[in-house]
Amino acid sequence: MSEITAAEHRRKMQRRQEVQAKRLAEKQLEKGLIIVNTGDGKGKTTAALGMVLRSLGHGYHVAIVQFIKGAWQPGEKAILEMFGDRLTFQAMGEGFTWETQDRDRDIAKAKEAWQTALELIKNPEIKLVLLDEINISLKLGYLQVEDVIAGLKQKSADNHVILTGRGAPAELIEYADLVTEMKLIKHPFREQGVKAQAGIEF
Repeated sequence: MSEITAAEHRRKMQRRQEVQAKRLAEKQLEKGLIIVNTGDGKGKTTAALGMVLRSLGHGYHVAIVQFIKGAWQPGEKAILEMFGDRLTFQAMGEGFTWETQDRDRDIAKAKEAWQTALELIKNPEIKLVLLDEINISLKLGYLQVEDVIAGLKQKSADNHVILTGRGAPAELIEYADLVTEMKLIKHPFREQGVKAQAGIEF
């Protein structure tokens, strides 16, 4: 690519600024979003927790319901507890399905977690609800997607819900406002046999 002069660069950036300002002026709608983070790659929960921290930073009330993962204590829980009563953290699972080895109990725990989540979703005081690993419960048939979508329709108009986990069903993806798929390229566990490490996986 040929070198451009400072003046050419400035003109180019001024045009870009004008286009961006026009786009922003045209888009004034605000609404509560249904956000889905799915895919086989790492980072689904981590990205959601970034939004949790952002919301807490704005002074909002936030809730997290953990499906599946509840039997272990992630590092995020320890740090998020410092926000006190502005954060509700419910770890409702009993561990990964290969650890529990009890489908009936896993289904019962998922349904219990969903009932807790539904009350939080319907609470207009809670700006953001993170349903961590709920997509796994949907994928495994512990919860029905039509029931979850019906529950999401009961949220306040300006509040947000994030649903994480691989295997998000097509109906949920269609209903959501924002969907991100994390794509796995390389993973140290698979390629190098590196186990899950504090500060990286939990």
